[in-house]
Amino acid sequence: MNLKKLSYAIICGLLLNTGAFAKVMLPALFSDNMILQQKTMAGAWGTADAGKTVSVTTSWNNKTYTAQADASGNWKLKMKTPSYGGPYTLTITDGADPVVLNNVLIGDVWVCSGQSNMEMPVAGWGQVNNYKEEIANANYPQIRLLQVSQATNFIPQTNIKIANNGWMVCSPQSIGEFSSVAYFFAREVTRQTGVPIGLISSNWGGTMIEAWSDENSLSINPDFSTQIREQQQRAKTETQQSFTEKVDAWNKQATAADWGSTNNNAFNPDTTGWKTMTLPLFFEKSALGDFDGVVWFRKKVTIPAAWAGQDVKISLGKIDDNEITYFNGEKIGATDGYTQSRNYVIPAAKVKAGEAVITVRVFDSGGGGGLYGMDEMQLVSPSGDKIALAGNWDYKVGFNMKSLPPMPVANNPNQLAVLYNAMINPLTPMAIRGAIWYQGEANAGRPRQYNALFEGMIKGWRNIWGEGDFPFYFVQLANWQKREAEPVRSYWAELREAQTQALKLPNTGMALAIDLGDADNIHPKNKQDVGRRLALVALDKTYHKKQQYSGPMYKSQKIDGDKIELSFNHTDGGLKAQGGDTLQGFAIAGEDMKFHWATAVIKGDKVIVSSPEVPKPFVVRYAWANNPVSTLYNGAGLPASPFRTDNWADR
Repeated sequence: MNLKKLSYAIICGLLLNTGAFAKVMLPALFSDNMILQQKTMAGAWGTADAGKTVSVTTSWNNKTYTAQADASGNWKLKMKTPSYGGPYTLTITDGADPVVLNNVLIGDVWVCSGQSNMEMPVAGWGQVNNYKEEIANANYPQIRLLQVSQATNFIPQTNIKIANNGWMVCSPQSIGEFSSVAYFFAREVTRQTGVPIGLISSNWGGTMIEAWSDENSLSINPDFSTQIREQQQRAKTETQQSFTEKVDAWNKQATAADWGSTNNNAFNPDTTGWKTMTLPLFFEKSALGDFDGVVWFRKKVTIPAAWAGQDVKISLGKIDDNEITYFNGEKIGATDGYTQSRNYVIPAAKVKAGEAVITVRVFDSGGGGGLYGMDEMQLVSPSGDKIALAGNWDYKVGFNMKSLPPMPVANNPNQLAVLYNAMINPLTPMAIRGAIWYQGEANAGRPRQYNALFEGMIKGWRNIWGEGDFPFYFVQLANWQKREAEPVRSYWAELREAQTQALKLPNTGMALAIDLGDADNIHPKNKQDVGRRLALVALDKTYHKKQQYSGPMYKSQKIDGDKIELSFNHTDGGLKAQGGDTLQGFAIAGEDMKFHWATAVIKGDKVIVSSPEVPKPFVVRYAWANNPVSTLYNGAGLPASPFRTDNWADR
């Protein structure tokens, strides 16, 4: 699913948690239910009237920390945090009405970032394996969730937009739309350590690593130094007003093109020409196929006499992207954003016994679209009686995006540094334990750039955060696409190699996913094992719960006549052939650079590789494909990382 979701409106404004209209103001990162990093000097900051003294009182030690707002009204301070525990309160005041944050825990804060496989929610468009059971069992009050809203900016920002009004306690009600990889990571860590885990999910599907990199790291990369300077210069000349004018003009064209809005066609009782769709359903899984634009839906319901004259709740679940809902032709609600549940109240004065018509205008700007609420579509009376709305609806296309000029885009996420500026930089004053990362698919066509970009991004984040070499753990790309019959060049394999090379940076770790993918789905459903394998890295390297966290990693080769002997690290419990007695996935070549499938045999903690077609072997590759056969595991049940012993280009 393409998650580069856009809206008609420009998303802007200062996003602050003000609490009871107090003058002292906090960033949106601070709210009830938050987690602060344990055993550190945690930052607190915000704004107040210039010259005002702001005090923060912490209930864990009953100490008060103070700072004076500067001439611009900005203040910041540090407060000492204990070992994990809670709940606690924070009280912030400038002498006027205090802001009190309740149910605050001390624990470990992890930033969870990347593209769609990190963004992929437990339910919603993701629907991981056994997602209904996972949601029902997601009672982990020690895990707290913070979702950063998607945004871009050409200039590093200090404020940030947060979904759901701040931190949420992990529960069946809150976990469905949150990052599944992040959740399963936190679940395993807190199960084994008891440490409360705060997850800051900041990700955007389909995005390239250079958008997540800071300007300084890009400016010293020869591939991007000129481009980043030119972009910075253009950003100075572009104005918000000019973009607003473009959006307004496009909106007028779209309204004029919308069949349903013209002469109120969507509300005409005559449904001739309308078709039927069973909801909930994504457009892409319906007769509409790969459709972007406006679709009008309508459904007749019968309102019981006992409901007349009472407020009635209507729930439509989540809708991708934006929607307007009408009851008997009168608007009762509208929401933008594919992560938001649609819950409205039909006022009592509009509720009359007998037949009624619900009409919903759905606008999808790109990628997946439609009503996908899963078991949430219903009318509910004050007494709790329900009328199910899932099932057959009439529908008709309002307009197809292909019939209009391209919609103006403020939020193009694949520009240099724009995601770092808007979605990472505002987090950097906050003390964290580390970061987990799942990205690379969008850069797979340029694998040779990735190593320098990835290392540059990690170093850049660490430098700006000022937390030293904080843990940075990442997921190697999973297997995907059609399986090749013969050894061929693979950009995905080269991208995995570039990811692996980042392990030479201190305090990094890699979770292997070469056996967790899906040939037909770039968003594989088994996110449980992805999160668990990331957690294994953290548990060993950060929490010192000594255990095996990696599959076999290639160490060296030795040519012995017509065979090559391969040695590995991370062979705890021995080497094993998964799924049978025979190893597969190895290819061997001589100096002619022609690869052939090889016979591979485990001998102790080594693998012996040979082929009758290669009498003088020179190099070996393993799992070197977009979607390779991968059968080499260690005793901990973890797969070997793909590798090659050559450095040949264009092969």
